[in-house]
Amino acid sequence: MTIPLSVDRIFGDRSFAEIGDPVLATADKRRGLLAVAGRYEFGGTAAVGVYGTSDLACYALVRSPYPVHAMAFHPTLPLLAVGTGRYDGGYFFEGQLLLLHLETGTATSLIEHALGRQVLELEWLDEQALRVVMAPPDDWEDETARVEGHVAVVRRPDWTAVPAKSLTGRDLAGPRVPAPRPDGSGVAHQMVAELSAGWESRRNVRAVEALSDGRILATLDGVQLESWLPSGERAWMVPDEEGGREIVVATDEGSAWVGLIRRPGMRESVPQSVVRLSLADGKQLDSIVPSSFVSLVRCANGRSALSPDGRNGARSRFPIRGGSRIYFQSTLQPPGARNPHKGERWLMAMDLQGPETARPVEPLEPSAQWMFPYSWEPRETHLGGPGIEAADGTLVHAGTVYHGQGLQPGGSFVVRRETTDGRPRWVFRTDRKATALDADAATVYVGYDDGEVVALDLDDGAVRWRQYLTVGAVSAVPTALTVTANCRLLIGTSDGRILECSAA
Repeated sequence: MTIPLSVDRIFGDRSFAEIGDPVLATADKRRGLLAVAGRYEFGGTAAVGVYGTSDLACYALVRSPYPVHAMAFHPTLPLLAVGTGRYDGGYFFEGQLLLLHLETGTATSLIEHALGRQVLELEWLDEQALRVVMAPPDDWEDETARVEGHVAVVRRPDWTAVPAKSLTGRDLAGPRVPAPRPDGSGVAHQMVAELSAGWESRRNVRAVEALSDGRILATLDGVQLESWLPSGERAWMVPDEEGGREIVVATDEGSAWVGLIRRPGMRESVPQSVVRLSLADGKQLDSIVPSSFVSLVRCANGRSALSPDGRNGARSRFPIRGGSRIYFQSTLQPPGARNPHKGERWLMAMDLQGPETARPVEPLEPSAQWMFPYSWEPRETHLGGPGIEAADGTLVHAGTVYHGQGLQPGGSFVVRRETTDGRPRWVFRTDRKATALDADAATVYVGYDDGEVVALDLDDGAVRWRQYLTVGAVSAVPTALTVTANCRLLIGTSDGRILECSAA
């Protein structure tokens, strides 16, 4: 069978790449294994990989929807117990106890309760008994909930046969004990570095671009921009406290504008900035400090532009590549709007005005035009996502349907719609959030947060192929995707790698 998507080259590869930034590690010296957990990001996952200490090969990988706090190898069986969890921001300490089978690679979630429990410590007392320390279920009128927990000893005659969601509240009941929350990241970094001298922490490639001479550019966490030579060597990189996001390369390929990540609410004193960097050595040539948060986009005429980002509360992030105009969402209503439903968003556009210069076009508020309601379904509130403007002026973009309990089945979409009235030509729905999108003249390529890449026919939205992204035998999650001039795919991953791919 022909594989529609094949990985031809990898930039930024290294040992323990699947983990990103390690926060916890535990060794099984008898079997020569090392389990490493990566850092969790809100709205994402935390990876847990099991590696051979002699060859550093990844033998098993699982992604947890919660931060990882504890891991323990079974004394005789090919099992790794993984304790996860977090405070939900309101009352509850939620999480799961996972059992990863090292031979099959399957992970079983053991706790019956829907919210689970935040698992803080794990220890195998013998082949049948697992000691589990958990945070209290909630912190309601409990001042010591963050420094104490409950300990239980769970016994099973054969842990390889334990069914999913079979640990009840009775199984996990136990006395109150001190339960510190130590930071294991320092030890994890040291253990990984001792096994792999060339290891470096890399996470979340945000954008990838290919130059005509074969060089590859990328932004990622902790890096404004980096340049890779066709030989596979990194020519240079520009470090940053948080990292870069979008890239727009100048037409002469001598420089590039890069939008930097600055998180409101975390570092209010640090304004967002957009910098222009030399592609010869990464030296900064210029910078802009916008008055509000923006996305950097490349327009159809090759000009770079700043699109209103949405994090000021009135708008939503909606970066459109190749646009003849600057597009964005707004929760403001047009004059004369009748009976708008609560939270309704409108698609707005601004013309590309002003003389062409080396600097990005900055939005001019007076030129903003209301186009149509962003949601084509009156009873749904649609949130923004990545997109492109097709050659005929239609928009192809991804997004999600807002729901108070999170993303629901069928709540993620890719749509091609007219810019005259917003009418969809076609809609493709899935259950996972799109992380990246780009297109050529015939095909739309979409990356999803579960690792799937889907190719859709640009004309009618039919699925041409779909495939889960793997590097070797291990899954990877796409976080950036670009169709190059020679119709290849560049895919950036959550573990900091850049994949040059060919597609059927």
